[in-house]
Amino acid sequence: MGDVIDLSGDGGVLKTIVRRPKADAIGPSEDLPLVDVHYEGTLAETGEVFDTTHEDNTVFSFEVGKGSVIQAWDIALRTMKVGEVAKITCKPEYAYGSAGSPPDIPPNATLIFEVELVACKPRKGSSLSSVSEERARLEELKRQRELAAAVKEEEKKKREEAKAAAAARMQAKLDAKKGQGKGKGKGK
Repeated sequence: MGDVIDLSGDGGVLKTIVRRPKADAIGPSEDLPLVDVHYEGTLAETGEVFDTTHEDNTVFSFEVGKGSVIQAWDIALRTMKVGEVAKITCKPEYAYGSAGSPPDIPPNATLIFEVELVACKPRKGSSLSSVSEERARLEELKRQRELAAAVKEEEKKKREEAKAAAAARMQAKLDAKKGQGKGKGKGK
């Protein structure tokens, strides 16, 4: 087994890699927030298994970062890649706390989960390509808005320069007329 990694910074969520993922494996991301996992949960104190997907070979699916699972899982799954198996040790404050829920978990229990990240998928109703296309479309719109703003700014600058030039010409004409008027008056 690998080294123990303190994911929460306070010893509340510890991860030990049991099986490393392949080098090119993907992990949960903004585009792929839905995860499928196999797991087995045991009580740290007794080693008793309280929940598992291995008995009926099902997967458990949820969206990372939405608070639909215990906090330790939201923290730990963000650090995993598909194919990785990790042992996640969760202090009560990152698991079920003093409530001790579900019923077979005592209050203030430290839990150990062996979790395998099976898959990462896009949200329902969006495919990875549609998410990427939408992001590209938004980037293009942003770029177009920035270009339009730059063009407007340039036009505004040109108008101000034209106004200043017109004002300077008017002032020059006024100054020239004043000079002519003085000259004529002196000559008579």
